[in-house]
Amino acid sequence: MLTVAVAAGIAFLVQAFVVKPYRIPSGSMEPTLAINQRILVNRLDTHPGLGAVVVFHPPRGADLTGDQCGNPHQGFNAEGAPDAAPCDQSLPGASSETFVKRVVGLPGDTLRIINGHVYRNGVKEADSFITPCGGSSECTFSQSIKVPAGEYYMMGDNRGDSDDSRYWGPVPQHDIIGVAFFTYWPLGRIGTL
Repeated sequence: MLTVAVAAGIAFLVQAFVVKPYRIPSGSMEPTLAINQRILVNRLDTHPGLGAVVVFHPPRGADLTGDQCGNPHQGFNAEGAPDAAPCDQSLPGASSETFVKRVVGLPGDTLRIINGHVYRNGVKEADSFITPCGGSSECTFSQSIKVPAGEYYMMGDNRGDSDDSRYWGPVPQHDIIGVAFFTYWPLGRIGTL
């Protein structure tokens, strides 16, 4: 009985502080991650690098009716159309929801988004992993932004169908839960990320 209790305690501590499983709830990360696919997240890694797939609590504006940017002249305008610049300032506070997205901008980077492709510091990202936008108007912003210090810019790989930093802003480092490193379900998609 003691062995079972110790094993359960270790398993609880590992999940609480080291590795935690998550289920993908939407198609925003397709084709990289499918709906209901399961991933493991390294909770010790909260300073992700460019291109990392991350689990985080989005800014408060991501979970309100209609995305909200901290800058009212960015993201979406009052008519629901994209403004000139993607959102570079999130509302204060974090949502209790968890999102899974890819890091496309690091603190201090200058970003421009054209047809869903990210130009980071003037260089187009190597993005063979994305589902292109297909000409959606919300995929192009005519103005560049700068990612604030201590924050990360997140976008889904399904660029035409992803609720992400373009609309509610960058994610503060302290709201990052961890970096996904492995997918374990379904069995046909087992592997590293």
